[in-house]
Amino acid sequence: MDGHEGTGGRRGLPPRGAAPGRPRPVGQGASVPERLGAGLQSARVRPEVHLAEVPAPSRVAPFAVALSADVARAGDDEDLATGRFVLLHDPAGQEAWEGDLRVVTFARAELDPETGSDPVLGDVGWSWFLDALEEGGVQHVAAGGTVTRVLSDSYGSLAERPSSVELEVRASWTPLGGPDAVGEHLRAWADHLLCTVAGLPPLPAGVSALRPSSR
Repeated sequence: MDGHEGTGGRRGLPPRGAAPGRPRPVGQGASVPERLGAGLQSARVRPEVHLAEVPAPSRVAPFAVALSADVARAGDDEDLATGRFVLLHDPAGQEAWEGDLRVVTFARAELDPETGSDPVLGDVGWSWFLDALEEGGVQHVAAGGTVTRVLSDSYGSLAERPSSVELEVRASWTPLGGPDAVGEHLRAWADHLLCTVAGLPPLPAGVSALRPSSR
């Protein structure tokens, strides 16, 4: 996945103390990084999704912002899924991106062994990603990624542990619509891919998502 080789940068991020989900007013003369930060903060995601800012890649693009994401039901400390959403910006553009913005993500969750053994699970996982962008109503180009499953069997003193299967969907794409549209891409990924991987049903029609919360 393009953009995952190292962390530590904090270029192009909102000022410290600006929690995800608290929009900051952006004037007409705002820079692109400021508009990107405001766009992410304006995203409304499902209440089960908890977002937090984390160190972003420092060598991939001049500007970057990264958010970790955990999915958990209210009152439950156990995460159903985890993920990361990284937004990159290179004013000069990059040929492989086909633009000057790039979103790099992963979504990971443990599945029941029966589901995890499905031979077409890879195709299903990738269709979840494509459906997420479509259902989120966002436009994109140059999408690519991988779907990985890991089967774990325990032996010896751990033999009583049941087998487990972990699914990971890594995907990157170039968002269209400019800096002000990136919040909708975050919402599409969080609500429609991460929550699907977590096994949550879609929100009922007419129910609005909330602004992202941080732990």
